[in-house]
Amino acid sequence: MNPGEGRPVVSFGEPEGYDERVRARPLGARIRSRTAAVGVCVVLGLGLIGGAVTGSWLTGDDGVDSGATSFAAAGQLWHSVPVDQLFPPTVAGQGAGPGGADRTWTRIAVAPDTGCANAFDPLLRDVLAPVGCQRLLRATYTDATQSYVTTVGILFTKADLTAMTALSTRFKKENLGNRADLMPRPYAAKGTLAAAFGDKQRASWTVSVLTDAPVVVYAVSGWADGRTVDAPEPADEAVTSGGTEAPAQAGLGNEAQGLADRVERSLRKTVDSPSATSKTSGVSESSEKKTS
Repeated sequence: MNPGEGRPVVSFGEPEGYDERVRARPLGARIRSRTAAVGVCVVLGLGLIGGAVTGSWLTGDDGVDSGATSFAAAGQLWHSVPVDQLFPPTVAGQGAGPGGADRTWTRIAVAPDTGCANAFDPLLRDVLAPVGCQRLLRATYTDATQSYVTTVGILFTKADLTAMTALSTRFKKENLGNRADLMPRPYAAKGTLAAAFGDKQRASWTVSVLTDAPVVVYAVSGWADGRTVDAPEPADEAVTSGGTEAPAQAGLGNEAQGLADRVERSLRKTVDSPSATSKTSGVSESSEKKTS
């Protein structure tokens, strides 16, 4: 190398790697492409997180479960919702009868909303005691042929979610809903088809303990002619195909179960309605509504 001449320029090639065919290839491009990909992922991730946060701000959704709010709201429906919404004047029971036959029930009486004194047999009252009694609403219906009468009750309790869950669990484990000594009492309204619907006329019944609302829904059915029943049968047994007891043969299990199910569905729908708490009660505490 002559004096004064610059040092030779040495260029370094990009390090090589190997592809799947063991052919040499530069590693630099791969490193750069991976770096770029990582950058894109970071940008996308931040964008998604930011979008989610922004969405929460815009919608006001802080991730808190609304179940507790709905549970509490349900406990106030007895004085905030019209009686015609809780107990419609006419209830359609598509497929609710024996063999999937349709049913239609007409309301013949609504009891004034009350406490639970004398509303239940002593043993059932003791079983329900842990959840308390805030208010009891009842209505009695008849079928399209006016052959049967059915009382539906909605018991609004004082309980929290834990207590309602405990009661529901007890009913299931101890099969309390099928015990004849725990049948609900009917509402026998004077001057109606249900005037003779007393304790001895109870033929079939069902009790449903809700856990998403402080509510117990029940129904009890019997014949409209006031005949006594020696062997009442729980609805879930009476609706079983091939039942030989009189309540099963007459379809009284379907009457109780079908009507209770639809009142319960209507109640759940009302709980989910944003306007439920803004409505005024249609149940009078001092007077009894009757329809002929």
